[in-house]
This record gives sequence, C-alpha cells and structure tokens, in this order.
Amino acid sequence: MLRSGAMTPFKIALTSVTFFGFACAHTPSAGEAKTARALLESKSASSVTGTAEFVQTGNDVKLTLSVAGASPGKHAVHVHVVPDCSDAEAKSAGDHWNPSHEDHGQFDVAPFHLGDIGNLDVGDDGKGSLVLTTPRWSIASGKENDLLGHSIVVHASVDDLKTNPSGNSGGRQACGVIK
Repeated sequence: MLRSGAMTPFKIALTSVTFFGFACAHTPSAGEAKTARALLESKSASSVTGTAEFVQTGNDVKLTLSVAGASPGKHAVHVHVVPDCSDAEAKSAGDHWNPSHEDHGQFDVAPFHLGDIGNLDVGDDGKGSLVLTTPRWSIASGKENDLLGHSIVVHASVDDLKTNPSGNSGGRQACGVIK
C-alpha cells in the first residue's frame, strides 16, 4: 500500500520527463541572437501603428522601429516601464523606463533614461523608421537593463531631449508591449 505523497512509477516517470525537458530547454549560445518584438497599436484616437524589433547579438541590441499612419515630422519614441498598453491613451504604460534615476535627455549622452530613444522621422506618406544599436540594453537577461517586461511608445510631438520627465513629447499615439 502506498502512502500519500509516495513516488509511484508514473510519478517517477513524469518527474524524470519534466526534469529532462527543462534540462534540454534551448539556451542561446554567445553567438546566437535573442529577439523581442512589440506590435504598436493606435492610441489617443490616432491612426499610428507599427512594429519594434529588438535583436541582441553578443552584447549589442539593435532596435528597428517602423511606423505608418503618423503625421509628417519628428515623433518622440520612448521605452516605458510598464508592459501594459490597455488604456485608450496608453497611460497604463507608466513613466519612462529609468532604472538609474537619471534626468531625461538624449540617448547615450549623460544624463538620460534607458528609455530615451530619441526622435523618429516620419515622411509625407505617414511612414517612418528608426534604427538604434546599443550595448546598454539586453534581452531576456533578467538584469536591470532587460527590455522584456516594458512597453514602447510613439508620441505625438518631437522630444526636446532635455525637459523632465518626458521631453515635452506630447500624447501617446502608439504603444506596444515588448515580448
């Protein structure tokens, strides 16, 4: 007779299979790329949509951002701290991602937030793209600079790259959770 909690042959086999499955889970090697993506949804009654692709190779993360449906000109782009774009105006995304508690600024020029990406140029056709490569971010590292668990937001106006907390960048026109 088996006691409650005793290991039956079925439980032993299931435990072994489960352990083996975890042990065989694929972990990218140093030369393999890690990826993350955000689908940008229109917010604040705008028609802005797009994608943000993040690819980490070695220590560098490359962001390729593409949008459509935006007004011509410059639009601020920021990574926000909360992975939630459910609010109609994307306020659920919270503030800029700023784990080092710096003042707002231009990316890679101290002081700046890790979420201060800069400005996206949009043409007369409403389309724009931005590419940024940096060793300051990571993907799926579990470290303070990990992009996963945040959101990316395209704003209505240009980022002046100095005014706290958001560079006078205006409303949030598109938002996507980085997954």
